[in-house]
Amino acid sequence: MESHRTPQAPDRAPGAGRKKSAMLIYLFGALGGLNWGYDTGVISAALVYLRPDFELTSWAEGWIVTGLIIGAVFGAAVGGRLSDKYGRWKILLATAVTFIIAPIGMALAPDATVLFIFRFIVGLGSGLAAVTLPVYLSEISPARIRGKVTAFYALAIVSGQFIGFIIGLSFAPMESWRWMLGLSVIPSILFAVGLAFIWETPRWLVKKGREDEALTILLYDRTPDEAERELMEIHLIQKEEEAAGAQNLKALLQPWVKPILFVGLGLAIFQQIMGINTIIYYAPTTLQNVGFSDQAAIASNLIIGVMNVLAIWLALTYADRWGRKPLLIAGAIGSCLSLAILALTNLLLPEPDGFGVVGIITLACMAIYIFMFQASWGSIVWVMLGEIFPLGVRAAAMGLATTALWFANGVVALGFPPVLEAVGVGWLFAGFSVICFAALVFTYLRVPETKGRSLEEIETNFRNTAGMPVIPSPKRMR
Repeated sequence: MESHRTPQAPDRAPGAGRKKSAMLIYLFGALGGLNWGYDTGVISAALVYLRPDFELTSWAEGWIVTGLIIGAVFGAAVGGRLSDKYGRWKILLATAVTFIIAPIGMALAPDATVLFIFRFIVGLGSGLAAVTLPVYLSEISPARIRGKVTAFYALAIVSGQFIGFIIGLSFAPMESWRWMLGLSVIPSILFAVGLAFIWETPRWLVKKGREDEALTILLYDRTPDEAERELMEIHLIQKEEEAAGAQNLKALLQPWVKPILFVGLGLAIFQQIMGINTIIYYAPTTLQNVGFSDQAAIASNLIIGVMNVLAIWLALTYADRWGRKPLLIAGAIGSCLSLAILALTNLLLPEPDGFGVVGIITLACMAIYIFMFQASWGSIVWVMLGEIFPLGVRAAAMGLATTALWFANGVVALGFPPVLEAVGVGWLFAGFSVICFAALVFTYLRVPETKGRSLEEIETNFRNTAGMPVIPSPKRMR
């Protein structure tokens, strides 16, 4: 049998050492989010000095930011199909290569065009990571901790953003955007090293007929009974999908799959149009518009970075206790209210005043918004996208949802500078507040709860809801 990143079979008795090894797999698997987070975090500070260096117009500035996102759309569009064909691990390796090449090119870019090209390349890697990593983490972790494990990815993203904020502040006195962008090669190398410690997912191995290897990996963080029962459920779901023809892209159009795809696309798009990218990419620009100095605006990123990390830590701790849907609802309410207050402050109070009333309320509302959003939509959406799609089309559906996510991200990032220039901070954030309310309604009406269910149980629930026949799993036959 072909060997593919599969460990030697562990002792079948549970043990602390084996669980420690499993946690390392989850941790190193999530590291792919660190680079993406760094690049999105540091660009907000780099823009302050790129603008005069390359004499950027507001549209050119938008294109520099959006270069990463356009690349991510392409990466996400092909990532699902490639990870189904070659395996999750190999696609993560390709991601690591792009993450190492791109920072060097960005640091040496002689003009805005070359910088855009290398931002596009790092975007390819980000798109591949966004498709593959949530699927990888959800497929390799047991149901009881899947929310926590998948939230590691979101934690890596915001940790990377926080590091990017610190680097941006550190190099601000030198006005060195090249160092800011180039240092992302460090988290890239960490991710590449981490790939030596992780394995292929059991569900992909079952799809390829390698069930012995899949069982070996399941035993890393399951009891023997749990591992064998889960392997049988994976196998039975695989057979159900083969019988139903759910093993190709056409399966996405099946009547019982369409509602799942609608939920996934809705979660992905709402996550990106609720205003988060205007805060992450353009926080200094927004604060400059209310009177902050350049360095004060960049320094304020640290507050946003701290709120990011605290919020994801909350989600990581409680996603498997409180459930996915309650967190999404609470996050939509908090995001809607904080953006509404931010909008009213900027529309009704006096002119920009730096650290005066308008400036402080703007910064406080941005920090509260970040906390509420990242504790819910910023983290839980990645958990749910990794778990709601059927096995036979999981990577393909994830690719479609992530492509939609990055496309929405790009529209927001590209349009923000000229829209901000045209209508101002107040009306812009009023619009985002309305979108947050729409996300609340969508979640209440359409999003299912998935806490505590295996991936196979989630799929079976969708099939039952649609009236599809289901082969009983070992758990249900007892």
